[in-house]
Amino acid sequence: MVKGLYTAHTGMVNEMKRLDIMTNNLANANTTAYKKEGTTSRTFADEMAVRIRDSGDFGMARDIGGITYGVHLGQVYTDYSSGSFEVTDVETDLAIDGNGFFAVSFTDKAGNTSVKYTRDGSFTVNTEGYLVTKDGDYVLNATGALNQDPSEENYVQVDPNATLVIDKLGYIYQNDVLVGTIGLVDVDNYDYLEKYGENMYNLLEGGNLSASTANIEQGVLETSNVNVVNEMVNMITIQRAYEAGQKVITSIDGTLEIAANQLGKVK
Repeated sequence: MVKGLYTAHTGMVNEMKRLDIMTNNLANANTTAYKKEGTTSRTFADEMAVRIRDSGDFGMARDIGGITYGVHLGQVYTDYSSGSFEVTDVETDLAIDGNGFFAVSFTDKAGNTSVKYTRDGSFTVNTEGYLVTKDGDYVLNATGALNQDPSEENYVQVDPNATLVIDKLGYIYQNDVLVGTIGLVDVDNYDYLEKYGENMYNLLEGGNLSASTANIEQGVLETSNVNVVNEMVNMITIQRAYEAGQKVITSIDGTLEIAANQLGKVK
């Protein structure tokens, strides 16, 4: 019976963690280029025991039995599938049609600068002519993106008073003159990407960059790939599974109370 309590408890904890991930997805349903997260579940490892004074296989580990000890969260993964495109007709709004990421020079509160990767192309041009994110981080050109170099010489700078034309390859033209490029890179294995904030990523050690073959669409933004209806349906499923665990605990608690206070009562 106590093992049943443990199984129900671990199931409820697992559903709570799944619900946390799902509510975060729903909270970012309108975040530009947000990639939803999902979870996997797995059972705890089999418990082992050692037979004592058994001359046949003394000291060899054996399974205790076929009783399950519950479930726990296996992995939190990111779904990198593309969201739909929303036309904005803003010349600094860019979307990636295919696999790839923009590279930005990101400076944290401590003043440390590093390269982050994102598919959020809601950029603007500041008063100095630099192409920046909505948080003020500088967009890198092709050289800076491929070399992971966030230095100022690799910032994308344009004339803030002239019209921008950006083609599908990321070349920037003003008055029919090439003035810069948009850095677009891809990662050979997305398992080496670590989420940073809502829609930015770090490249972990072991990950390799390459030039992306995707196209850039100007005047368009990529929306979140969260399907609100599916997330709400999954939330109902999680709630019912959590309630089932509660009922199991209540049932076992009642059985233990009868066993302790009635069957085990000494008269």
